[in-house]
Amino acid sequence: MKATLKLAIERILFFEARILLARKKPRIIGITGNVGKTSAKDAVYTVIRSHVRARKSEKSFNTDIGVTLTILGLPNASQNLFLWVINIVEGLFIALFTRNYPEWLVLEMGVDRPGDMKRLASLVRPDIIVLTRFPDVPVHVEYFKTPEAVISEKMELVRALKEGGTVVFNNDDENIRKPLNELSVHTVGFGKITPSPYTASQEAIIYEQGHPVGCSFAISHGPESVVIRTMGSLGLHNAYTAAAACAVGGLLDIPLRAAGDAYGEHTTAPGRMRLIPGINDSTIIDDTYNASPIAVTEGIDTLATVTEAKRRIAVIGDMLELGRYSVKEHEKLGTHLAPKVDALMTVGVRAKSIAQSALEAGMKETRIIEVRDSDEGAAILKDLVKAGDVVYIKGSQGMRMERIVKAVMNEPERAGDLLVRQDDVWSE
Repeated sequence: MKATLKLAIERILFFEARILLARKKPRIIGITGNVGKTSAKDAVYTVIRSHVRARKSEKSFNTDIGVTLTILGLPNASQNLFLWVINIVEGLFIALFTRNYPEWLVLEMGVDRPGDMKRLASLVRPDIIVLTRFPDVPVHVEYFKTPEAVISEKMELVRALKEGGTVVFNNDDENIRKPLNELSVHTVGFGKITPSPYTASQEAIIYEQGHPVGCSFAISHGPESVVIRTMGSLGLHNAYTAAAACAVGGLLDIPLRAAGDAYGEHTTAPGRMRLIPGINDSTIIDDTYNASPIAVTEGIDTLATVTEAKRRIAVIGDMLELGRYSVKEHEKLGTHLAPKVDALMTVGVRAKSIAQSALEAGMKETRIIEVRDSDEGAAILKDLVKAGDVVYIKGSQGMRMERIVKAVMNEPERAGDLLVRQDDVWSE
């Protein structure tokens, strides 16, 4: 669709959503950050859905149009103009006449460029805000003057908090604590390192027949503590996400035990540290949704903790949208991962800096493979993977690293259910 037509449709739906919110006055949980928004949104919904009538953002729909469609309960019509017209008509009917509406909306809210959050905050005033993490070099930083400008844009959501509302925040993140301290809002912290009302600890990997199949951790709140086992995913983010979800549950008077039990049934979204059986009796850690320096670094650190692995193989694609920080961040990643993995494949032009810095950090040249794109990487990796290998695959959305996962997963026919970007809109 042409840009002017697209903008007109977005504005109409935005107006309809404003009418609906004014009519039904749902309570709103807004979730933002530079890492872990979708995971936190899904986890919060999992914890509260049995206690209140709730609706969440689908997938990672966190832009103007994504939030608007969630409020109205409408599907994404993609490039189909006819379906967008239907959305406008149905949206008007919903805005004016709908009766049965959720008590709570769980909205993921992101930014790509300056002004994005301020525009969203003009529509949505949350009762509860969850701040996940603000890394030193966030994704999308190339569209802002500085990393601090990205954080400032995200904090526009906190400025829109309703009177009497609460901010649930990552207390281990100084980039959150500092700007939050400058605002007079009620807060509840969660974390692992810094003493917090909700604290994660005792992280461990669960193995079955020599393969990692999930993880466990404890969440404590005052004298209470609950041990949570979550299957099908690895990573410290699970503990942080569960702590945040339990904190939100506490604000809704959901007991910690009930919140922990609910999270134990939680399924991590595709492309977020998901464990997938690979060919030749290997295991894939599928982290292909997107990539930022902090997310890739933590993924590598998780790979390094998998003790029951014959080889730890990292397949890393370009990290995009880093602007002037790109070369430095790719080089830093190579230095970081060199002592932690047994083999490295880099995908893309920018990722060559990862390979070079890994080599300079002492990784043997025979253990490093550089490829142009995901198709070439898939072809080579199929011949490389052996029994007992654990393969971590990560890269920015534009690198289409899920194609590599599909090539080496044991059941490629299940790609539509397990992997990201399998819709028709992504097919070529």
